[in-house]
Amino acid sequence: MADEETNVLGTELATCNNDPETGFLRDGLCHHLRRDPGRHEICAVMTDDFLQYSKAQGNDLVTPHPELGFPGLEPGDRWCVCVPRWIEALEADTAPPVIPEATSEAVLEDVPMETLEDHAHHE
Repeated sequence: MADEETNVLGTELATCNNDPETGFLRDGLCHHLRRDPGRHEICAVMTDDFLQYSKAQGNDLVTPHPELGFPGLEPGDRWCVCVPRWIEALEADTAPPVIPEATSEAVLEDVPMETLEDHAHHE
């Protein structure tokens, strides 16, 4: 892992979320890591539509799993989403909004910047 990983904007990768801790390493960052087959690289703001879609696809992000230190997600939570799942959700019109500052630059290999901009979260 590089010391200064960059986001889709070309600046230093920002923290996605520390409560609950997200990312493949559970360090709050949506890193691009070779050892992460799921590619948890898109920092997204959870929506009810996306959480229900993900659950229907077999990835229940809502149900708490205290034994894993996972409280369950609610709409508004930020979470590192897998690139393939986000693309599937985009095609199903349920893609959650993206936080560009906390989304790995590696995502641009699969998702055009214009698409990310169209789905950027605005506070």
